Amino acid sequence: MIKTRLRPLLVLLLLALFALVIYQTVSMSRTRAIGDLQQSASADLNRYVLSLQQELDRYKDLPKLLSSHSELVNLLLLPESDGIFRANLYLEKVNKTIGASDSYLMDTEGNTLAASNWSQEGTFVGRNFSFRPYFKDALGGGEGRYFALGSTSKKRGYFFSYPVEYRGNILGVIVVKIDLNDIETDWNDPQTDILVTDEDGVIFISTRSEWKFRTLEPLPQSDLKRIISSLRYGDHELTSLPILERKRLLDSEVVTLIEGDRIDNQALDGVETRKYLQQIRMVPDAGFNVSILADLKSVDRRVINNALLAGFIYSALVFLVLFLMARRRISHERARFKRQQTLSLERSEARVRAIIDNTHAGLITLDAHGLIESFNPTAEKLFGYNADLIAGEYFSKLIGQEDRAVCWQHISHQDEVSQPAELMIEASGVRANGSMFPIELIIGRMSDSNASRFVVTIHDVTERKENEEQLREARDQLEYRVSERTQDLTRANARLLQEVEEHKHTQNELIQTAKLAVIGQMSAGINHELNQPLTAIRSYTDNALSFLKMGKTEPVNSNLREISGLTQRMAKIIAPLKEFSRKTTGQSTLVSLKAVRDGAMSIMYGRLDKANAKIEWPNKLDQVFVLGDMLRLEQVVVNLISNALQAMEGQPEKWIEIAIAREESRLLISFRDHGPGIPVSELGKVFEPFYTTKKAGQGLGLGLSISHRIIESMDGQLSVGNHPLGGAMFTINLPTADASASLVGLE
Repeated sequence: MIKTRLRPLLVLLLLALFALVIYQTVSMSRTRAIGDLQQSASADLNRYVLSLQQELDRYKDLPKLLSSHSELVNLLLLPESDGIFRANLYLEKVNKTIGASDSYLMDTEGNTLAASNWSQEGTFVGRNFSFRPYFKDALGGGEGRYFALGSTSKKRGYFFSYPVEYRGNILGVIVVKIDLNDIETDWNDPQTDILVTDEDGVIFISTRSEWKFRTLEPLPQSDLKRIISSLRYGDHELTSLPILERKRLLDSEVVTLIEGDRIDNQALDGVETRKYLQQIRMVPDAGFNVSILADLKSVDRRVINNALLAGFIYSALVFLVLFLMARRRISHERARFKRQQTLSLERSEARVRAIIDNTHAGLITLDAHGLIESFNPTAEKLFGYNADLIAGEYFSKLIGQEDRAVCWQHISHQDEVSQPAELMIEASGVRANGSMFPIELIIGRMSDSNASRFVVTIHDVTERKENEEQLREARDQLEYRVSERTQDLTRANARLLQEVEEHKHTQNELIQTAKLAVIGQMSAGINHELNQPLTAIRSYTDNALSFLKMGKTEPVNSNLREISGLTQRMAKIIAPLKEFSRKTTGQSTLVSLKAVRDGAMSIMYGRLDKANAKIEWPNKLDQVFVLGDMLRLEQVVVNLISNALQAMEGQPEKWIEIAIAREESRLLISFRDHGPGIPVSELGKVFEPFYTTKKAGQGLGLGLSISHRIIESMDGQLSVGNHPLGGAMFTINLPTADASASLVGLE
């Protein structure tokens, strides 16, 4: 217990020691790595400064030497003479010899009289450079040095200037411009970056192109205006480098720069930064400084490597100590385990013996020949033998004669591979007094180093056998009762089928009665429609007889044709009624909504005309099909239109809207009237038989109930509700069938 409590403290101590080792390693490694980097960077910086100084020293005395040449002095004394050509040739030759970029001569006003590039397109001849500081310094009698972008060539250059004197008077200024690009190209160390800045801190030479013409620090506005007015760096913006932090280290600085061209002060998250070790040296008499920026990644790598090495060594030492401690502990544990195992075996044997003696099953052990070795107390109670007296007897003495062969075969074939390791049978046990009782017998094989032995488990199943007999009797009684109940259900089912057939017959009769009721309601309109053709036929017949007596056959033929047309019209009026009144087959087929519309309108047109009602159908119904029964669907449509007309009685305008919509594989056909609607409390009763809101003599209230059953028989639904803008709306939901056209474009 004490060791268990101390273990977390030991782990914490090792982790704390590990953290201390890593911290010290990182601190010492960083200090040493930065010191080495400072020495290396300082040596490189001195080398770069020396090379730059040597390059400048090659040209610094050239203007002084050229200022005493007679061609240049004569040209300044006599500017209008033909000495300009000779001065140009001389400067061109000198420029090629010394390897300078340009050489040119100016008078005291800053006008260029001669130049080495006199024959080139961008020649300096005729240009004025009086604004340049190197001109002003030389005109004041001293040497001038200056770095700037050429106002004509737009190239970087370092300018050396010197006054041209004659008898103590300054006649002009000679200038030599050199190109420092070669020096910049030679500085190509990938681990360091070199910057050359002027006295204002503007970078004019850099191994990183994106840093050129930027400043080490933001410049005041006054300095910016001065530099811009001198045209020293052309139109460059002179923005500062994106330096986030500066940290002083002896004669160096650690500078943190943002990689990229811009700093977003509003969102620095995710911006890549890099740290450099910066050292600065001033170039004597040059007017500029050289800076070296050494990347600190090498320091970080060195620190990480040292930290990993220290962590590895520490971990190896800790693991070695832990291994030795664990090995010592294991040896102690092994000795303790052996002692505990011996004690455990003794206790286990005692527990097994107690279990064997107190178990409810009889346990008998046999040797390889089937002789009894031991009897537990339960086996003594079951068979009535004493364990000491029965030992050495054959096990078959305890088994009935009919079951001995199976048991003996299992014991005697113990070496065969195919023989199962365990035998379980129901057998008859023989007690010491000779009585027999049912038992469940399990013979299992036990193998030790010497030979196979057997353990026999015996359960008295007398009570189970009695329960099985009782269950068998109960099952026989249940089967008899189920048989009687099945016969009763068969007879009841036959009666139910007969009632269903009678119900279907009654429903069909009700549907037919409803049809005839609709036809009866329309009889007055039909009489009116047929009366006019009959009157016309009578008139045409009388006229035809008169014309026939007069011998005028042409009018007779005309009257007979009119009579034929009128009879066809009467047939069209009667045909839908005959079709509507006949009984349906009840089979679902492909039904066109156009045919349904035409059939319903041919039946209802008389009532619609008499009631001065307007009915609005969707377009292109010839492209819409449903699965159903033509006559039954037509009957439902006629019933819904009739109910809509009755709901709008007494209104000056009667208007019925019919619309269709598709929902997946179903078609919705809605019938909306512009009547008062149905009370919300009555909506649930609309489809109940004999429910009606009509006046006496207008119906029994079976139309909607029958229509509801008709639609359900076609695998559809008929629902009712009130339209939000007023009036009742009945909706038929039927399955659709694939046709050559869809509902696209339907109105």
